Amino acid sequence: MSLAFIGLGSNLGDGCHNLQKAWQQTGDQPQITTLAISSPYLTKPVNKKAWEAKGKKLSDQLFTNAVGVLETDLPPQRLLEILKKIESAMGRERSKTVDRPVDLDILYYDDLVVSEAELELPHPEMKYRPFVLIPLAEIAPDHPHPVSGSTTRQMMRSLPICESGEIRQISWPDKRDSFIPGADKA
Repeated sequence: MSLAFIGLGSNLGDGCHNLQKAWQQTGDQPQITTLAISSPYLTKPVNKKAWEAKGKKLSDQLFTNAVGVLETDLPPQRLLEILKKIESAMGRERSKTVDRPVDLDILYYDDLVVSEAELELPHPEMKYRPFVLIPLAEIAPDHPHPVSGSTTRQMMRSLPICESGEIRQISWPDKRDSFIPGADKA
C-alpha cells in the first residue's frame, strides 16, 4: 500500500461541508482508505499570474483548506482521475471559473517524483503555500520532501511570516469527526 497526502480546498459554498463530503467520497472509493485529516483552516485566496494573464481571477471568498492522508494501492495517475471525478461530481467546472466548491490535489505519493503534463509529484507549489504546509504539519510534521529532504516543519520555517488573518485554524462543525469513514462505528 502507498501513502498519499491530499490537499483539500474550497471557496464556494460551505467550505467545511464541502471538504467533509469530498473526504468521505474519497474514502468510499475502492482501494482507498482514508487515515486522517487535519483541522480546517480559513485562508485568503491566492491568485496565480497565469490566471490573471487569461483574465481570470478568484473571488474574494475565503478558502477553507485541510490536508488528509490516505492509503491506496492505486497508481498515482488513477488516484488523480478519481479525485478529479469527485471534484466534478461536486460541481467544479474548470473551464468556467477558477473558483471551486472543492479542489483535491495530490501533494505526495510515497516518495515518488513524477513530472507529467497532468501530474507533478511532489506538488510543485506546496513548499510556498502556508495553507498547505500548516495543515500538513498537523498530521505529518516530520515528513520529508522527496527532492529537498526538508521536513514539513522545516519548509514552514522558510515561509515568510503570515500576516494576521491570512490563515486561521477553525473547527469542523461536527467535532466527533463523523465524516471520517468508520468513525461512527467505533
